Amino acid sequence: MFKHIKSDIPASIVVFFVALPLCLGIALASGAPLFSGLIAGIIGGIFVGAMSGSKIGVSGPAAGLAAIVLTAIGTLGGYENFLVAVVLGGIIQMIFGFLKAGVIGYYFPSSVIKGMLTGIGIIIILKQIPHFFGYDPDPEGDWAFFQVDGKNTFTEILDTVNNISPGATLVAIIGLSILLLWDKVLSKKGKIFQLVQGPLVAVAVGILFFILTQNSEVLAISSDHLVSVPVPEDIDSFIGQFSFPNFSAITNPQIWITAFTIALVASLETLLCVEATDKLDPHKNVTPTNRELLAQGAGNIISGMIGGLPITQVIVRSSANIQSNGRTKLSAIIHGFLLLISVILIPTLLNMIPLSVLAAILFIVGFKLAKPALFVKMYRLGWKQSIPFFVTVFGIVFTDLLIGISLGLAVGIVVILLKSYQNSHFLHIEDKSNGKHKIKMTLAEEVTFFNKGAILKELDSLPRDTYLEIDILKTRYLDHDIIEILDDFSLKAKERNIDIKLVSKRGVVENPPSFIGFFEERPKSKLSLS
Repeated sequence: MFKHIKSDIPASIVVFFVALPLCLGIALASGAPLFSGLIAGIIGGIFVGAMSGSKIGVSGPAAGLAAIVLTAIGTLGGYENFLVAVVLGGIIQMIFGFLKAGVIGYYFPSSVIKGMLTGIGIIIILKQIPHFFGYDPDPEGDWAFFQVDGKNTFTEILDTVNNISPGATLVAIIGLSILLLWDKVLSKKGKIFQLVQGPLVAVAVGILFFILTQNSEVLAISSDHLVSVPVPEDIDSFIGQFSFPNFSAITNPQIWITAFTIALVASLETLLCVEATDKLDPHKNVTPTNRELLAQGAGNIISGMIGGLPITQVIVRSSANIQSNGRTKLSAIIHGFLLLISVILIPTLLNMIPLSVLAAILFIVGFKLAKPALFVKMYRLGWKQSIPFFVTVFGIVFTDLLIGISLGLAVGIVVILLKSYQNSHFLHIEDKSNGKHKIKMTLAEEVTFFNKGAILKELDSLPRDTYLEIDILKTRYLDHDIIEILDDFSLKAKERNIDIKLVSKRGVVENPPSFIGFFEERPKSKLSLS
C-alpha cells in the first residue's frame, strides 16, 4: 500500500480540497448539521478506504441521497431518529454484500457508464460556474437539475450575470491559470512540480488573496463566498457537534422504509461509481463489488453511530484521485485524515479558502470527464452505442444521476432487444437450380423468445417450392417459443411445397411431423443444450 506513497500523498491533497466543500455543501443541501457531512467524509476516507477493495475509489457523503435525507429528517421527527435509519441501512448493505448482490454492477452497459461519467463532468462544470464568479446561493454538492433553492442549473447561471463578485472572480481566474500552467507545463519540468500539486498552490494563493484584499472595497471576498467549516471554541463544543442515533425510534416503520431506501440507493450509486472508476483507472484494476458493499455498509454503520450522513463511493472524488495520479487506497485514507486533522486544528484557516478557487479545481475535474472528443468517438461507434450514451448524458444533466442512469439503462435494454431481434439467425441462399430454391438458415448460439418476430418474418417470406435447411448445430439454447414457431410453420410449408431439413446434434430429420415431438423425444447431446 505504501509502494506509491510519492504519488498518493499529492493526490490525497487534491481530493481533500475537492471533498471539503462537497462534504459541507451536501450536508447543507440535506438539511443536516454541517459537521455531519465532514463526519461522513472522514469515515468514508479512513474506514471505508481501508476496508474497500478499490485502489482508487474515494467514498464520502452522497449528493444522490441529499433529497432522501432532507425528506427523511422531517418525516422521522428529527436528525437523531434519521441516524437510526442510516445505521440500519448500513446493516442492510452488508447483507447485500454477503448475498453477493454486487454482481449487479457488472450488468450496466459500457455506453451508459461512459454517459454517466460525461454527464457528471458537464454537471460539475455547469454547477461550478456560479461559484466561479462568486455567486453561491446553491450549496456545493447539489448536482440535481432542479435545485433545493427552487431554481435550476441554467437559471442559476443566468442569475450569476447580475451577481458577480470581482474579488472572487479574479482569484478564480488566477487559480485556474495556475492549474492549467501546472498541468500543461510545470508538471513536465521537474519532480518538485509533481510532488507539490497545482491545486495546493491555487488554494494557498486564494487564502493569501483573501487576507490581502479583505479591506478592499472592490476586491474583498465576503464570508458568503468562503468555505464554512464549524469552528469549535473548545473540546466540549467540538464533541458537542457529534449526534447519536435515538434507537427508541427503531419500532417506527418509516425508519425501516428509509433504511431500505438508503441501502438500495447507496448500493446502486456505489456499484455505478465502482464500474465507472474501474473504467477510468489507467491501470485497469478490478474492484471486488461484494467487498465494496460490505465496506460501504460498515462505513454507514459507523457514520450513523456518530452523527454522519450516509456514505457511498463518489465519482467526483474518485475521478479527482485518478486525475491526480493516485495509485492505492492510501490516497483515500490520507484524504480522510486530512479532513479530520484540518477540522480539529485549522478550521479558521480553512474558512479563508474562496469557493471560487475550489470551483476552478472542479472545472478541471469536470472537463477531463467530459472531453469533447468523447462525444465524437461515441457518435462514430454507431447508434447502438451512441443513443444510450447521449440519453444518459442528457438525462443526468436535466434530471439527476439516478434518473439519468435509469433512462440510459432503459434505452440500452431496448437496443439489446433490437440487436437480439436482428441477430437470431443467418440466411444463406445456396442454390437456385433444379426448380427449388435451396436455402440454409443457421440459428445463433442462443435463440430466445425475443427472436420470434425476426424468425417468423423470415419463414413467412420464403417463396414456394423451397428446400429449407435449418442448422442448429451451434445453438446451445433454443427457446420453446421458437420450437412452436417451427412446428406451426411445418403445416404452412406443406401447403407451399416447402421441404424442411433439420440438422442438429440430436440428429438429422427431413420434414418432421412434429418439431415439438422431435425435441421432446430425441435425447440431448452432451455438447448441446438445444
